[in-house]
Amino acid sequence: MEILLSQFFGALFGFLAIVFGAFGAHALKNKLTEEQLHSFETGVKYQMYHAIVLLVISFNLNFNSRLETILLTCFIVGTLLFSFSIYGLVLSSASGSKMRFLGPVTPLGGLLLAIGWLLLLFNFFQNFF
Repeated sequence: MEILLSQFFGALFGFLAIVFGAFGAHALKNKLTEEQLHSFETGVKYQMYHAIVLLVISFNLNFNSRLETILLTCFIVGTLLFSFSIYGLVLSSASGSKMRFLGPVTPLGGLLLAIGWLLLLFNFFQNFF
């Protein structure tokens, strides 16, 4: 089940990163400030990085341990919170009604992504020794 989740979210995040990247580069280019466009692009980059990670781990981990399931969850939820909160902040700010409640969501998503990477590292060490 976790393998399918990893593949599903990897493919979904990858697809959406392409769509959002094109949307940002073309439709939003003249509507956002340079700083807002940079923030939007950061969300797209991190989303794509983690889409690729989800696909790679789906082919390399068995997900037969709780640790592997938790790191998968950290990557999926972290990507959702990090990238999508950036999109919400940028788009709402550009429309004049910034959704400030999303401000604390972005670092929480980043923290989950960092935890996912640490757990992946720990998983490698655990399997190596």
